[in-house]
Amino acid sequence: MTISLLIAQTDKEIEGSFSVFKELRPHLEPELFLPQIRRQQAQGYQLLLLRENDSVKSVAGFRMGEFLAWGKIVYIDDLATLSSARSKGYADMLMDWVINYAREQGCKAVHLDTGYARHDAHRLYLRKKMKLTSHHMSLEL
Repeated sequence: MTISLLIAQTDKEIEGSFSVFKELRPHLEPELFLPQIRRQQAQGYQLLLLRENDSVKSVAGFRMGEFLAWGKIVYIDDLATLSSARSKGYADMLMDWVINYAREQGCKAVHLDTGYARHDAHRLYLRKKMKLTSHHMSLEL
């Protein structure tokens, strides 16, 4: 078994991650996925892939930003693993990569929002010494 981590660059690499994203974001449509990722990349979004034997098993979508509240940070938009590939430490590897990347870029922190009932994900975040620091509020328009 060969594990590799890489930042997606090509259409094929991005499209190869769709099945993982679909589990996290069931509303996504295959024909709209690539254009959406490309628009987000134009805004600084990066897509980190974890591949096992050339098949994408886990993904982390993130971006760097600077905020009055926090300074320069990496914000994780998306973190997902195929249900068939969970409990192998893949999300853990992605988190470690993103945390190291943030340090290398001189960031002060790594932030993310997480669904209220995503208890398995919360265990990972707490193991990584993340703290519950706020409630995320939204208003659908």
